[in-house]
Amino acid sequence: MPRTDDTAPLPLLLVGIHGHGRSHLRALLPLARAGTVRLVGVCDRRPPAPDDDLEGHGNIPFFDDLATALDRTQARLTVLVTPIHTHLPLARVALEHGSHLLLEKPTTPSLTQLTSLEEAVHASGLACQIGFQSLGSQAIDEVGRLVGEGVLGELRGIGAAGAWKRTSAYYDRAPWAGRRELDGHQVVDGALTNPFAHAVATSLALARAEQDAPRSLELEMYHAHPIESDDTSSLRLRTRNGTVLTVAVTLCAPESQPPAITLHGDRASLTLEYTLDRITLHRPGHAPRTTTHGRVNLLENLVAHIRGQSPLLVPPERTRGFTHVLDAVRTAPDPRPIPARHQQVHQEEGVTHRSIPGITDLVHESANSLALFSELDAPWAGPDPTEVTT
Repeated sequence: MPRTDDTAPLPLLLVGIHGHGRSHLRALLPLARAGTVRLVGVCDRRPPAPDDDLEGHGNIPFFDDLATALDRTQARLTVLVTPIHTHLPLARVALEHGSHLLLEKPTTPSLTQLTSLEEAVHASGLACQIGFQSLGSQAIDEVGRLVGEGVLGELRGIGAAGAWKRTSAYYDRAPWAGRRELDGHQVVDGALTNPFAHAVATSLALARAEQDAPRSLELEMYHAHPIESDDTSSLRLRTRNGTVLTVAVTLCAPESQPPAITLHGDRASLTLEYTLDRITLHRPGHAPRTTTHGRVNLLENLVAHIRGQSPLLVPPERTRGFTHVLDAVRTAPDPRPIPARHQQVHQEEGVTHRSIPGITDLVHESANSLALFSELDAPWAGPDPTEVTT
């Protein structure tokens, strides 16, 4: 474990200040005020506007080159909020400059690159935290306790459902959005691997399969938007210990709902709404019991780890199971288009919203029955899922 006696604020460099980078700027502000970190620079290909106060941080040195930024700022911690195909090369630059890392999810665009990242982190002796925020939820430990105590009985399977509304603006926000490849680089920006990556990773954590290759995997990917990647997909895998796990998601819902992961036992079932850290236990003959739990901030955990005060919550190896799923998505045939007759298309303030009739009910039915879309007779779903056996 990295260890230092330095209790002064850690000098931090943020790489990526537009899009999701804005949420990182906002999240950094209370940590900077508390003396946990000190934002010493920001780095991006595109500079901030002249009147941009960087979400309250004010006048911070700007750089358009990571190596230069690290040389000038001597940052000991780098937060990378950049497209997935840049993660490994930029991480290597940071590690070579002696900077610890918080790397946004997804970790890398392939298993091969994940192995390269793990090797680079190990060789550097530095820490690398992956930004799967849901894995910092204390609700995961509580679910594990309930399962371990036999409250659910024998676990029959785990089903995740995600239904969000995303318009054409979501795909217009960046050149890599909705792409499988860009300029010869793997991007893998699909519903399963980016917006609902937490659904996959958290389901694997609950199944105790975070670092394992699945025994088998079936995958169905579709798109309603005119994009390369999937916006509506279902997968089913069997873990090494035999647990069946499904994930059904869409970005073409009429309205967004909190995603939910349900553990099905022969005595009871339990639902985790991972964006809310909320657990609801359903037992026959009892009223549902709902509890809400805390969440550990991954950047604070990383700083505590660097100071020798805490184990690291989400090192790269904890995302290996997720990256097996990502690799299956990456190497699968292109997603099937959903015909126009199975869509409802609306124009809203210059953007296009595409929804699939009945899709919200369908993703929840998949999570409850552990079935793929094609097995639930979705009229636009094909009969032959991609199968991966490892």
